[in-house]
Amino acid sequence: MSAETSGNGIQSGGPGTQVASPVVEIEGLTKVYGIETGFINKQKVWLSAVEDFNATIFRGETLGLVGESGSGKSTIARLLLRLVEPTRGQVHYEGKNVFGLGRSDMRELRRKIQIVFQDPFSSLNPRHTVEQIVGEGVPELQGRDRRARVGELLDTVGLSRRLAERYPHEFSGGQRQRIGIARALAVEPEFIILDEPVSALDVSVQSKILNLLRHLKESLNLTYLFISHDLSVVRHIADRVAVLYLGHLMELAPKEELFKNPRHPYTQALLSAVPTIGGDANSVRIPLSGEIPSAVDIPERCRFAPRCFRSVEGCFEAIPDFEEVGRAHDVRCINHTQLIETPTA
Repeated sequence: MSAETSGNGIQSGGPGTQVASPVVEIEGLTKVYGIETGFINKQKVWLSAVEDFNATIFRGETLGLVGESGSGKSTIARLLLRLVEPTRGQVHYEGKNVFGLGRSDMRELRRKIQIVFQDPFSSLNPRHTVEQIVGEGVPELQGRDRRARVGELLDTVGLSRRLAERYPHEFSGGQRQRIGIARALAVEPEFIILDEPVSALDVSVQSKILNLLRHLKESLNLTYLFISHDLSVVRHIADRVAVLYLGHLMELAPKEELFKNPRHPYTQALLSAVPTIGGDANSVRIPLSGEIPSAVDIPERCRFAPRCFRSVEGCFEAIPDFEEVGRAHDVRCINHTQLIETPTA
C-alpha cells in the first residue's frame, strides 16, 4: 500500500511510515502595537494584534487561517515575512530563526517565501507591463532569456504569452491575480502566503483560481498558508484549518475533522453561516452578537466570551488553555465538551 498524506501532514499507510518535515514553526508569536490617543492629553494604549500564536506548517500542505476582519490574520502574514518585528515569539523556517537572520540571509529567505495579495490591481504597478512585473523576479536575466522566462511563467498560470506587453488595467480581476501568482513564482519559492487571494473575485473566477493554486501546489511541490474569512473557500483548498479570533488561535484541526466536529463555538458560528446547495433542514444559523470588539486593552479572559452563546462564568475569569481534544485537534475553550447542541432558532 502506498503512503498517503493525512490532513495534519503525517504520512501513513505502510512499514515506511514517515512524518512530513515542518517548513514553518511558529512559537508564541505576539505583536502588540503602542498607539497614542487624544489630541491634547495624549495617552498611550496597547493594541494586541496577535498573542501567543503557535502553529507548524508541514512541507507540501496547505494550512488555512480563518477569521473575521480584525482577527490578526494579515499581521501574522507580515510577521512571517518579517515586514514587522514581533513583540515576542519566534518563527523558524527550515530550522532557522527568521528574526535572527542578517540582511543577506533575509534576502535569500525572501526568495523562498512569497506572498499573493488580496487586491490584484493595487498590488501591480500600473506603469509596468506584465513582462516588467513578472520579470522583477528574474533580474539576472535580460533580453530574450528574460522574455522566455516570463513566457514560461505566463504559461504556468494559464495566460497567453502575447499578453506580456500589456498593462494591468487591460486585464480582468482573475487575470490580474494570475499575473500576481506568476510574479510570486518567478523566484521559484517553496512557501507562498496567500492573503485573501480570491475574496475580490466573482464566484466563478474564484473556483478557477483555486483550481490553479491546487495544481501549482502539486506540480511545483509548494507549501501554502491560505488566509481567508470564508470557510467555504478554505474547505476547497486547505488540509488543516486554524481559526483565529481577536489575535488568539481558537481551534486547529484537519479540515474534515473541523467541518464535521467543530468544538469551539466561534467555529460553529462561522460554519453555520456557510451556505449549502439546497440548504439543510436540520441546520440552525448561529448568530453572533455585535461586531468583533476592539483589540485595545483586552481583558485577561476568553476573548470570544462577550459574543459567545455558550459562555459560562468561568469564561470571564481567565484565558483558556489551548488543549488537545482529539487526534491533531486542539481547541481553546473551557466548555468544549458541551458543544454538541446548537442554539434554538
